[in-house]
Amino acid sequence: MDKSFYRNSTWGLRVVDVQSGEVLLDHNPEHKFFIGSVRKIFSVGLLLNELGPDKTYDTPVYRTGSVDDSGVVDGSLVLVASGDLTMGGRTLADGTLDVTDFDHNEANTLGTAELSKPDPLQGYKALARQVAAAGVTRVTGDVVVDDRLFQPFDFRGEFQVRPIFVNDDVVDVSLSPTTAGEPAQVGYRPHSAALSVKNKVLTTKPGSELDLEVEPEYPKNLGTPGATSTVQGSLPEDVEPPFHGTLPLIRTVRITQPSNFARTVFIEALESAGVQVDAPAVAENPVQLLPERESYRPSDRLALLKGSPLGEVTRFILKVSYNIGADTSLMLLGLTQGVDELSAALAEESELLSDQYGLQPEDFHFVDGSGGGETQSRNRAVTTVIRELFTSPGGQSFYRALPIMAVDGSLSTVTDFQSNPSLTGATGKVRAKTGTYVTLEPNNQLVAKGQAFGGFIEAKSGRLLAYQLVVNEVPIESVESLNQIFQDEGIISAILWRDY
Repeated sequence: MDKSFYRNSTWGLRVVDVQSGEVLLDHNPEHKFFIGSVRKIFSVGLLLNELGPDKTYDTPVYRTGSVDDSGVVDGSLVLVASGDLTMGGRTLADGTLDVTDFDHNEANTLGTAELSKPDPLQGYKALARQVAAAGVTRVTGDVVVDDRLFQPFDFRGEFQVRPIFVNDDVVDVSLSPTTAGEPAQVGYRPHSAALSVKNKVLTTKPGSELDLEVEPEYPKNLGTPGATSTVQGSLPEDVEPPFHGTLPLIRTVRITQPSNFARTVFIEALESAGVQVDAPAVAENPVQLLPERESYRPSDRLALLKGSPLGEVTRFILKVSYNIGADTSLMLLGLTQGVDELSAALAEESELLSDQYGLQPEDFHFVDGSGGGETQSRNRAVTTVIRELFTSPGGQSFYRALPIMAVDGSLSTVTDFQSNPSLTGATGKVRAKTGTYVTLEPNNQLVAKGQAFGGFIEAKSGRLLAYQLVVNEVPIESVESLNQIFQDEGIISAILWRDY
């Protein structure tokens, strides 16, 4: 903590014995720190605590008209969005979710990603097969996504989040070099008429500059025929993706109108399953055709996609620090308290933190569910909540969901502590949510306003410790130099494992 690198920075550290509640260390207890994505512990953890790890968000499909003996629906199909974050698009054969250490949600920031293995449309395809199996052969009306579960909310100026998702609301673009002077190899998923990706990337000679741009990254015309994004620039023959060094290189295009996109991929899945849809596949989601929210009849249900258990979804969100997932979790938490709008959900969460966890309003400042902007907390708020969550019915699911130092998730690359023989035993013994908040100051100085670890340490002594470790206001040269802070916090975490 006394390195010259941190000369003008402020550290915080609180360590608590989970079983006894004894406070072992408490450095700067009254300071309200920028904690970034450690905030997800609150939004995601509270939802898990309210509903339990076995809760699922299931997505039904209804018909709004009669169906004749030949399977023709004289009306529309309605897919009722439930807030299922993955829609079957990450589900493996054993029912777990495929989670990679370098998630595609951060591909444009990190410079690459590792894509999950399952077909991102497999949930929509499963629903379509069920509709066909129910005897439907044709839909004379339209296909509508009922996205009224909660009020849409802005996600960091990119788009309005709704309770329907396709591939985490991104299209993945995969790039690999060929021969200098030739077009690069470019593919994308999911393939759909909702959006095509054009390739204008040239392979360049070894040692040349990597220069890629996706335009538009945030297309505004999804739901209009011919929507296209173009990836362009240069890709060196010897390009080496950061972090894991494995091709292809990954970039993403944001699905800015998820209801329109979901409608299109569902219609395409229906037609592939043998169900003719008279309405055009690419069009605005026709919400004017929706019935009253409480008017769906069980006898009109044609299909149901079972969502993943909330314990698995929690693991997905916390391992990869999925921002949209955490924000949606806050909205789903709000629904358990009878509200469906972001600011109201924040207010209800604040009441829960006061009534159930004993926190005071001045202990934290949250602007969303994921840790965006100037999210702040005192250390005792973090350690209080994680200790309480551990003892809750969903405690083991919460514990397993956290990234493991030097093993997986956002802590997979934290390994410098292993160079000290007395600390190597900490491998796999630290589970923590990481949080990062970086700003560019008016003088063009990058500053790590906040870098934090919040979670548990299985100490060498046998104790289970709850802790929050955070540093604020660290000037850095580049986003890559954040790694030094990560590694130092890993070393401190390993020292706590050894000494307490």
